[in-house]
Amino acid sequence: MVEAVTPDRSRGRTSSSLARGASAFAGCIMLVAGILQLFEGLTALLYGDNSLVRTPTYLFSLSPAAWGWTHLVLGILIAAAGVAIFTGNPVARGLGILLAGLSAIANFLWLPHYPLWASVVLALDMLIIWGLAKSNLGNF
Repeated sequence: MVEAVTPDRSRGRTSSSLARGASAFAGCIMLVAGILQLFEGLTALLYGDNSLVRTPTYLFSLSPAAWGWTHLVLGILIAAAGVAIFTGNPVARGLGILLAGLSAIANFLWLPHYPLWASVVLALDMLIIWGLAKSNLGNF
């Protein structure tokens, strides 16, 4: 006996809901990572040398104020992009991936100075990139 094959029309809806879920996940994580990065910047600006691990021979040594402003600006931009993700704008997703990549690089370079915070934000940056890339792939 031959069974009739019916097309699976739910496949497109599942992919679309997965993309929306990944995008919402990334937006939430961006808000958290942006706020954490903002606190990193404030810590470096307010407490300077008293709160950072001293690494005199580190190749990428910047002043605590330079690190502070870098993290502060990145944190504000990432949190703002996280809010923009909820509008569904594809440009916001691309910008989110770019900012999370820049944040990952900054936190990788920040590792010797503040290892715990840098590791946490670096892991969050990877989750952001995964979530936004997953949501972008859902549109193709």
